[in-house]
Amino acid sequence: MAELARNPLSDVVGFWRFMNSFRACLIIVTLSCMATAAGRARVLILSGANNHDWKQTTPAIRAALEETGRFEVDVEENVGAMKPEAFAPYAAILGNYNTYGEGAPQETWSAETRKAFLDHIAKGRGLVIIHAGSSVFYDWPEFQKLACGTWKDGTGHGQIHVNQVTFTSQESPITRGLAPFWIRDEFWQKILVAPGAKALASVTPDPAFAGSGIPENILFTAESGGGRGFALFLGHDTTTMKNTAWKTLLQRGTEWAATGEVTLPPATDWPSTKEDAERMAR
Repeated sequence: MAELARNPLSDVVGFWRFMNSFRACLIIVTLSCMATAAGRARVLILSGANNHDWKQTTPAIRAALEETGRFEVDVEENVGAMKPEAFAPYAAILGNYNTYGEGAPQETWSAETRKAFLDHIAKGRGLVIIHAGSSVFYDWPEFQKLACGTWKDGTGHGQIHVNQVTFTSQESPITRGLAPFWIRDEFWQKILVAPGAKALASVTPDPAFAGSGIPENILFTAESGGGRGFALFLGHDTTTMKNTAWKTLLQRGTEWAATGEVTLPPATDWPSTKEDAERMAR
């Protein structure tokens, strides 16, 4: 049988039908990706070295953030090798990394990486510090100002024990509506507070556990260079991190650092008594 002549017009029509279908698929995939990311802020946890047990605490921090459905979390364990472009995807950088103590790594960021970090934060992004995460970059005032405070000569703590945390009169969307709570932790005393940092909560470490017996501020925010800093100096270990008030402060503080707003509600199981805190620490 003789081969039928091909109609060039049908080829053109077929091509455009294919392209329209391809475009439709591409749009669907793009919208799907956007929907996946909608309402979620990307967070990068700096980890890999700490005078605390970062191998346990970093996964606990990540899980506490991800359980809200509000965050997409990545972890960087080679902090000293980070390049200037590393910060671009993230709404908040979370510090669970330090170079404190004998034998700690002493890597530091290049001038270009430091500038890229500050330029990134200046776009309305945030820095979150957990417990000893500010014990790094002591020679970098801009970082320390965003970190709100740090360990210095004279800073200390007593024995781990259960104590009550109360909120100051300072207004913040992070702590708005929250009641005092009890928690088992290592409570820092005489923190070196950065200029301009706003104290949101305090604890009075118990002298029976070698505490100072005076109110010590342990929760701060700062706004500097167009960016936001949030420091939660509670969180010595994963036992502390089981406390629902601690999780609430981590989640709401990270959301504020990343976006400037707080939409996450407090935990319903609030440790309003010493017995609650002891139960959560088991």
